[in-house]
Amino acid sequence: MEVKKDSLKAWLLAARPKTLTGAAVPVMIGLALAWQDAKLYEGDPFNWVAAALCLLFAFIMQIDANFINDFVDYAKGTDDRETRLGPERACTQGWVSIERMKHIIAATTCLACLVGLPLVSYGGLEMVLVGLVCVIFCFLYTTHLSYLGLGDVLVLVFFGLVPVSITYYVQLHTFTCEVIVASLATGLVIDALLLVNNFRDRDTDRVAGKNTIVVRIGAKATLGCYLGVGIASCVLGGIFALNGRWWAFGLPFAYLLLHVLTFLKMKRIWSGRELNRCLSETARNIFMYGLLVSIGILLG
Repeated sequence: MEVKKDSLKAWLLAARPKTLTGAAVPVMIGLALAWQDAKLYEGDPFNWVAAALCLLFAFIMQIDANFINDFVDYAKGTDDRETRLGPERACTQGWVSIERMKHIIAATTCLACLVGLPLVSYGGLEMVLVGLVCVIFCFLYTTHLSYLGLGDVLVLVFFGLVPVSITYYVQLHTFTCEVIVASLATGLVIDALLLVNNFRDRDTDRVAGKNTIVVRIGAKATLGCYLGVGIASCVLGGIFALNGRWWAFGLPFAYLLLHVLTFLKMKRIWSGRELNRCLSETARNIFMYGLLVSIGILLG
């Protein structure tokens, strides 16, 4: 692929726009729950400005994490042009200069903080702590924690519990059991993206000393985990049925069908660059899950 160094195209590729579904889905679900539950409060306190800020913060933090991952993996030598199986990375390919990437990471981090700061007006001073934790772990994930096999735990927390629950909290200043369970289900769905990514890279990660869950438990067990997170998310969706949101419980089973088909494709392909097809399908499946759950909640 011909990409001019430090061009707009180079930075768009470095931002990895396809990964933004993982940032959007938890906020979508949190907002859908808040929108419906706000009707139970006097004056319907749902605030569209706060909603937009939550979504924008999530997008910027995801892009920031992608920039950090691109830079750190290049600096550590984890990304190698000859052995890399995944999509090409900006630093490794020389599409962006290393010094400029450092500056852009600093700028993106500051921008995320500026966007998130007004949420204090809606969610209280505790939003400062939430934002600080998000920024710290954004850096810790690529620099240390992903190498210890803790990536999947962080996905559950920062793509499930935090964005769904905090998006809801910003609107209604409370949590519910339904919100917590829904956030766990969302985190499991999004973890499928990390599982297929690490499944593809298991051999190169092992050589690089990156002890992902796939390296630790093996390829066959990881395939089982991939299937399991999809099934578990739909089982946890039973919380919606218990609360009378039958559409929110039923619609995601269409997602599960797509998830199973991608699982079967992973099992058949097993290794190599062709697994990137499964990565793209998983991103699509995640978006479908978020869309179906959100529509189901609103129909409820």
